Amino acid sequence: MSPASGPSLARRLRRWIVALLLLGVVGVSAMTLWNSEWLKAPRALWELSRMPPPDALPVPVEGVAARRIADTFGAPRGRDRTHAGVDIFAKRGTPVRSVTRGVVVAVRDTGLGGRQVWVVGPARERYYYAHLEDWRAGLQEGEVVAEGDLLGYVGTTGNAAGTPPHLHWGIYGANGAYDPLPLLKAWK
Repeated sequence: MSPASGPSLARRLRRWIVALLLLGVVGVSAMTLWNSEWLKAPRALWELSRMPPPDALPVPVEGVAARRIADTFGAPRGRDRTHAGVDIFAKRGTPVRSVTRGVVVAVRDTGLGGRQVWVVGPARERYYYAHLEDWRAGLQEGEVVAEGDLLGYVGTTGNAAGTPPHLHWGIYGANGAYDPLPLLKAWK
């Protein structure tokens, strides 16, 4: 074969082998990164976004049965708003648990909700836990939680000061808040 006729078969084969090896290294590296602890929250958000919304959920306050919860969703609150969740009354300090697998996207002490936790769950629905007495030690934004994981404790923070201790709990879907009580009553 003359030099003008191009690379030899052996040279082309070596290039293909090197290209395939590099592609394999990039693929393994990408999978290692995707499965790393560093990308745990983004990976969980991706998985959760592909799941359907739940059709039944456990009560987030330990020891409270769904039949004990009054349906106050949509009830007037002041002159300019309505109740965008349900109030689950319990003794101050009663554990509050995540109702589903999710990613904690906010842990804050502001506004009407006082001490609150926001968790993004299946179908990217947001779960709102408000008026907490306190959060679980070490709870932080970006943490991946499982159903039943401790988030905090029933209290009276925010605009619940002076009321009996309770958890204000709401679910926000693609079209805003919706009544969560039917999901609690559907839980077996």
